[in-house]
Amino acid sequence: QAQLVESGGGLVQAGGSLRLSCAASGRTLSSYAMGWFRQAPGKEREFVATTSWSGGSVYYVDYANSVKGRFTISRDNAKNALYLQMTSLKPEDTAVYYCAAKFGRGSIYAYEYDYWGQGTQVTVSS
Repeated sequence: QAQLVESGGGLVQAGGSLRLSCAASGRTLSSYAMGWFRQAPGKEREFVATTSWSGGSVYYVDYANSVKGRFTISRDNAKNALYLQMTSLKPEDTAVYYCAAKFGRGSIYAYEYDYWGQGTQVTVSS
């Protein structure tokens, strides 16, 4: 059903910023809870952020402790897109970042998500 495509990754120096985008097709993002996950080579995929809503202006948002205060998850229904604004980037943020969608409320568990994008590479240099 839903198809997700991430973009906006790249190479940035420590302390810099990037904004990742996730474009959806097949169904509007408002029909799903959304999440961002990341995976470094040889490591398990880990939770980054999630958001869910029932409609209107009410949202539920949760972040991993490692990114809390530095990353912001948001959506633009007019563009049918999800975003991850990343600031104060650290070398340990280096990973492939994935957007994901699921039915029901937001979740920190990757296995609960139903649809995934192909990922976009974020590399943070010292």
